[in-house]
Amino acid sequence: MPSETTEHKTGPAVTVVIVSYQSGPTLEPCLARLAAQTFRDFETILIDNASTDGAPQAAAKAHPWVDFVEAGANLGFAAGNNLAARRAKGRWLVLLNPDAYAEPDWLEQLMAGAARHPTVKSFASLQLSADRPGLLDGAGDNVTSAGIPFRGGYGRKPPPVLPEGEVFSACGAAMLIDRDLFLSVGGFDERYFCYCEDVDLGYRLRLYGQPTLLLPKAKVAHVGSASTGVRSDFSIFHGSRNRVWTFLKNTPGWLLPVTLPLHVAVTAGLLLLHWRRGDVAPAIRGIRAALKREDLDQVMADRRVIQARRKASPGAILRVMSLDPAAFIGRRFVIRKWKGPRPAAS
Repeated sequence: MPSETTEHKTGPAVTVVIVSYQSGPTLEPCLARLAAQTFRDFETILIDNASTDGAPQAAAKAHPWVDFVEAGANLGFAAGNNLAARRAKGRWLVLLNPDAYAEPDWLEQLMAGAARHPTVKSFASLQLSADRPGLLDGAGDNVTSAGIPFRGGYGRKPPPVLPEGEVFSACGAAMLIDRDLFLSVGGFDERYFCYCEDVDLGYRLRLYGQPTLLLPKAKVAHVGSASTGVRSDFSIFHGSRNRVWTFLKNTPGWLLPVTLPLHVAVTAGLLLLHWRRGDVAPAIRGIRAALKREDLDQVMADRRVIQARRKASPGAILRVMSLDPAAFIGRRFVIRKWKGPRPAAS
């Protein structure tokens, strides 16, 4: 576990943030893996969103080096991480899900990548599947030309070599971001509560000229949806609603009217898929919620602020998307060669 002697006078290099809610048996091994990290200059903030299972209290007692904060209510993933970011002392924020188990050199690899690429301020980890050995949970997040986000490589076997390169955005389950940058762009959109808030953040970073790199040597094993359930009504509702908000808020300039028909068509196809699975009702509720007048007015107000600040052109954004509007079906790898400054010698 990190000790006081590893902290600089101005604080640790890294603040690891974990937001828990009914995290049950996953939180303890998550923290145990953190305690075994080869990189030591970090603090850990655990925000608990009013869990009733006793897991966060037990974990905090077992790991007294953790800064344990009881939120008093279920703030959601977005607001919980924002709360921790304001409390953090590290220059870098590392966001880690309570159902993600880090390799011993995970933080070391993240920090080595940040040192190699001093102009980059956002990094994605390689996520292995914790419950499906030999498969990936993701290699960065991507967005199609229809505005549909997906996790690259999800459920696929990893190739022999994955390159270190540019992805559209980082999955919030295990990412590294400069704390000042995170706060300056407003952190996560707290209205999202959870789901797609990481893609929304990554999209805004892109619009403001900040790329994200995948560091494939920085590995975690991720269970995924351990608290909310895979394909639960909760996850389908929030995913459907927040996907529409992300598209409307962030798609820049002429790219919005050009891709809107694609977005509508693909959304209709996804509704058909939900209907065949028997879970279309929460998807419909999510889309209706996204288009509710009061919320939609706020989304469009946010859009005006975001687009006024953007530095990237619509064409530049299109070039880092997956042009195939249905690329999410195959969960393709989309890792582009980094064309920024040459990495520093390590």
